[in-house]
Amino acid sequence: MSFDRREIVKRLLSDRGDLLVVSALGAPTYDVAACGDASLNFYLWGAMGGAAMVGLGLALALPDRSVAVITGDGEMLMGLGSLATIGVKQPANLAIVVLDNEHYGETGMQASHTHAGIDLSGIAQACRFKTVISIAQAQDIENARRALHANIGPVLVHARVGTEEPARVLPSRDGQEVKLRFMQALKRNW
Repeated sequence: MSFDRREIVKRLLSDRGDLLVVSALGAPTYDVAACGDASLNFYLWGAMGGAAMVGLGLALALPDRSVAVITGDGEMLMGLGSLATIGVKQPANLAIVVLDNEHYGETGMQASHTHAGIDLSGIAQACRFKTVISIAQAQDIENARRALHANIGPVLVHARVGTEEPARVLPSRDGQEVKLRFMQALKRNW
C-alpha cells in the first residue's frame, strides 16, 4: 500500500510547534514548503545524501530541540552510512522520515534499490535506531507524528508513497538566505 506523500508530510507536520525540519532536495522540500514555509525549515537544494547528517549535527548541537529530517529513498540510499553514524551517536531528539516511492525522482524516475527489495527499516534497525515505524495504515501516520516530538530516538519513519508528482511549491533557493533565516529563528527560540 502506498500513500500520498504530500498528505503524509502535511499530517506529520501538523501542530509542529518548534520542531526543526531539514528537508532533502527535490520532492521532500516541495512537500515541506507546501505545508507552509517556516523559518524553522532548513531546505537543502544541492546536498544529495547529506540531509540525515545535517539533521544529526543539529540534534547533537541542540539536544533540547526535536529535529526531523524529511527525505526520499534515493537520497537516503546515497547517504546510507549516515544511518550507522546516527546509530552510534544515538540522538534521542532526531527522527528521519523516508518518503519511499521506490524511484530516483530527481534524475528521471529510475527504479531505486528499494524497488529491488532493499529494506530501509531493516537497515535502521541494524544501525540500532531505537524506534522504527513503517507506515502501513493511516493510523500509523499519527503514531509517527507523535514520535517526531517524543525524543525516543533515533527514530526512522518509513512511508511507502506513490510516484505522483503534485505541483511544486518552491521556497527560497538562496542557500545563504535560508541559512540566515534559520539561524535567526534559532536565536529567537533558545
